[in-house]
Amino acid sequence: MLKVQDILDRKGNTVYTIDADETVYDALEDLVEKNIGALVVTDHGRHIGIITERDYARKVILKSRSSKETRVREIMSDQLLTTTPQTQVEDCMDLMTKNRLRHLPVEEDFKLVGMISIGDVVKYLMEIYEMIIDDLGHQIRDCKTDF
Repeated sequence: MLKVQDILDRKGNTVYTIDADETVYDALEDLVEKNIGALVVTDHGRHIGIITERDYARKVILKSRSSKETRVREIMSDQLLTTTPQTQVEDCMDLMTKNRLRHLPVEEDFKLVGMISIGDVVKYLMEIYEMIIDDLGHQIRDCKTDF
């Protein structure tokens, strides 16, 4: 069974966070500097939401708000869905697809241990399927040489 931990083993366990009272501008700087699409939002050490590039586009730019005056807590998504390292990758893909999520924090024992994106999931599954196809190709070639 393919688990979320398998993806984290390949990409790493880094989770970037931002305090809820920081400005959206600060969040954007972090996103650009780290070349990522989402930050987990914290308040007094507790993760309470997520802020994404999509939140910025829809809740700041399109609403003519100032990113230097708007606080992260004002535009973050506070419905924070998470997964665990032991969750099957296919289940994560279902969760992300059904809830239209691009980023999914990974937690274990209420601690953040990673973050996966839909791109990470697709890339991982494509690599696995390519290995399976390769293996089947070798088996077929081996069967032909046996005759």
